[in-house]
Amino acid sequence: MASIDFGMLVHTKPAAVFNPTSTQDIVSLIKLSYNSSFPFKIAARGRGHSCRGQAMVENGIVIDMTSLSKNSYNHINDKNRGNCGIRVSYDPCLGFYVDVCGGLLWIDLLHATLEHGLAPISWTDYLYLTVGGTLSNAGISGQAFRHGPQITNVYELDVVTGKGELVTCSKTINSELFNAVLGGLGQFGIITRARIRLEAAPKRVKWVRMLYDDFSSFARDQEHLISLYGDYSNELLSRVDGLDYVEGSIMHQVSPNNWRSSFFTPKDQAKITSLNTSNGIIYCLEVVKYYYDYNLSTHTDVDKELEGQLQGLNFIPEFIFTKDVPFVEFLNRVRTGELELQSKGLWDVPHPWLNIFIPRSRINDFSHVFTKIASKDSKVLGPILIYPLNRNKWDDNMSAMIPDEEVFYTVGLLHSSGFDDWKELEDKNKELLSYCDEHGIMIKQYLPHYNTLEEWKSHFGKKWRIFKEMKALFDPKMILSPGQKVFNHL
Repeated sequence: MASIDFGMLVHTKPAAVFNPTSTQDIVSLIKLSYNSSFPFKIAARGRGHSCRGQAMVENGIVIDMTSLSKNSYNHINDKNRGNCGIRVSYDPCLGFYVDVCGGLLWIDLLHATLEHGLAPISWTDYLYLTVGGTLSNAGISGQAFRHGPQITNVYELDVVTGKGELVTCSKTINSELFNAVLGGLGQFGIITRARIRLEAAPKRVKWVRMLYDDFSSFARDQEHLISLYGDYSNELLSRVDGLDYVEGSIMHQVSPNNWRSSFFTPKDQAKITSLNTSNGIIYCLEVVKYYYDYNLSTHTDVDKELEGQLQGLNFIPEFIFTKDVPFVEFLNRVRTGELELQSKGLWDVPHPWLNIFIPRSRINDFSHVFTKIASKDSKVLGPILIYPLNRNKWDDNMSAMIPDEEVFYTVGLLHSSGFDDWKELEDKNKELLSYCDEHGIMIKQYLPHYNTLEEWKSHFGKKWRIFKEMKALFDPKMILSPGQKVFNHL
């Protein structure tokens, strides 16, 4: 399995797969390579959810990070940091937090913290990913407009560097390593422990979807909703006020339901299918409001607050749909679709995904060309996400790259295909990227994939010098994460 990943576009055979039972095992392996006359390459792999071989290594060693998690579950050894699992703690300055193994899945972290009535506040749409894996990229979902990506909700890390050194780091201790590793694509070290912010866990959520036939209205309403959280410094909104999740998506000649969630009832689906739009595209704005107990007055208060939040939005009248579900069911919404596709043999197929960040000022330009390209044929594209984020919820000291504008959009083209036709979808991706390049749309790839050094330099921009310096400092022999192909050209 270490020779393929979720994308199934790249096949790379490692020399071996290493199953560590402790952090010290990882330290020993990297030291062995670093001290060798001929260092071997090492790639840390969680669930292998990358799409283009980022967690692979040719003729090197793949570390199965989930093995570390399985061997250390529910145990943290602070004395020698030899093992790590899950431990919830409280600090008067930080509040509640959890120390968690880098190889643990977010779904397991959720269930463990819920036992304490707590939960992390920033998520990804899919929870069967490792903590270390998402923190090496950024970790985004519909909560990020308010709470930032997962990387900005981390207090402390244990990292094994490319020299085989186990280092504890935070914003105040070894901050260079801390900032480099978060969003650093695994280039500087392997995350073996993360200290993550927790807050009181909601019990249930009000889950609302509204449909649009006009992109401008769809985008304007999303921007309005996230603008309420653009500046938290004045504390106009308390922690429990306002919306907790905002995501937009595009329905293009497909069923209203997809593997991301089976939200709509059969009756709703029939109603939606009857909509006639000029280009066959329907835009869906999805919002969620958490609540913390079950009593009738809470239901009424939440309904009133939602009504106020959504007042004045320009969705199609009568095309607003609401559900009330448990908090865990909402967060784990993708799992049902995954299991259904697995039962039909449709999950382990090629996924030529493309994820990009686009400046707000150019989102209308992008939407026009996207509509044109997507409408060239009737090929099912799969889910398409498009929603705005607030830049000031990110930390520019960290390695993750985003556009310079205060509001930017994330666009995710979550393609699925057969084994003989994925290149057609890849051609669509290339056409979109070429259009952005030719028309000066300054995008940033999320979960980036580039083939040349010049493309990587352009991606990191002003951060490239620091990124390169951190590589020389923490992984001077370029042992770690060769599948990202950042420094392979040097």
